Amino acid sequence: MRLFFLFFIGLGLYAAELHFDTFKKSGSKPGDTLLIIGGIHGDEPGSYFTASLVAQYYTINKGNVWVVPNLNFDSIVRNKRGIYGDMNRKFASLDPNDKDYEIVSKIKKLITDEEVDLILNLHDGHGFYRPKWESSIFNPAAWGQATIIDQKVAPQLKKYSELDKIAQEVVKILNNGYLEQNYHRFGVKNTDTKYKDEQQQLSLTYFAINNGKAAFAIEASKNIESLPLKVFYHLQAIEAYMKIMGIEFSRDFELTPDEVKQRVYNYGKVIINDSIELDLNNVKRVLRYVPLPKTGTTIKSDNPLVAFLPHKTANASLFKINVGHLTAVYLYPDYFEIDNSLKEVKIIVDGEEKSVKIPSSFEYTRNFKVKAPPGYRVNVIGFTKVKGNQNNALVHTKDIPKRFALNPDENHFRIEIYKDSAFVGMVIAKDVSNKQQSNKR
Repeated sequence: MRLFFLFFIGLGLYAAELHFDTFKKSGSKPGDTLLIIGGIHGDEPGSYFTASLVAQYYTINKGNVWVVPNLNFDSIVRNKRGIYGDMNRKFASLDPNDKDYEIVSKIKKLITDEEVDLILNLHDGHGFYRPKWESSIFNPAAWGQATIIDQKVAPQLKKYSELDKIAQEVVKILNNGYLEQNYHRFGVKNTDTKYKDEQQQLSLTYFAINNGKAAFAIEASKNIESLPLKVFYHLQAIEAYMKIMGIEFSRDFELTPDEVKQRVYNYGKVIINDSIELDLNNVKRVLRYVPLPKTGTTIKSDNPLVAFLPHKTANASLFKINVGHLTAVYLYPDYFEIDNSLKEVKIIVDGEEKSVKIPSSFEYTRNFKVKAPPGYRVNVIGFTKVKGNQNNALVHTKDIPKRFALNPDENHFRIEIYKDSAFVGMVIAKDVSNKQQSNKR
């Protein structure tokens, strides 16, 4: 599980706030190493959601795949191309005072690692690339639905030097695969960077080529509205490159647009300060009175696109949890010190005593009663039949107004535990009585 620290200092003076993750996947059989980079531009979600899915759902059986799903994380969460300027124009030279300097330096080191054989830089580009002019959307100046090369052949490379040949083979695989529309077909765009494109001379792929690494950009079209479909096309392209490299892999889903959609919108869970666990797939849009520290919040998530961020409105300062550029939940804070001294708590669930971890959840059908140790105070949010400390109070669902529930179906309820003036943790009680009755019918 990925650990992420957030210190509420605003944008740093000299460095980006959020830094990228690297996932290294190795097979039991040796082979070449592919480096996949997503999110160099923060307004290209097809790129970073694709890399995130590879990081989460792919298993490598032969060879190695390294994944950076969130390179320009500060820009990703704001859905901006580059809040400190275009990161893909910072690879020739960069002022050490540039806020992207540390990130660019680190990704350069990863690119030039002696183990890396080939790099894929993922993008979403405007229009649909065509070698000849067809319209304002379908033309040679467009970038979408293309694999991009800086030159046809790079004789200085030890491996994969025939860039055009490789790209053409990938495009052939893509165009013979599933295309939702015929005009979604891919092409090979050669920028001929050294002689024709000064801007591309500043790019990541050109830096890689000049440092002895084969590199390609994959561009899905921004004119395709469906995010999962863009991700689907990216994954098809990545798998084509892996096939050429002899990398063997498996994934836990079928590569279809519908299956990809399910993974794209599976946000997963997040653990906040080791005291609160939220299922981001099943939580109300807004949660109020969430116990948080004033500074130093940490989160854990298996989803590398999850970020915990400050958020201001005209009337309040609150926080939000994003998955990439998408906001899963807004949190209105109730500030407390955090005390993680209690790791589990006894709860009588439908008459049976259970040990429940903090934070976590449990299911019940009739009622529950929390039996915290002496010195701890229990608060079942929305339950008012017992005033003050609700430790040892018997709680039925009918005793909690549904508006206090955590989830849209309004059957998940917050149990908060405190020690003196500090917040210890939250356990979620899930009423499954309706589900059980439905199963009986």
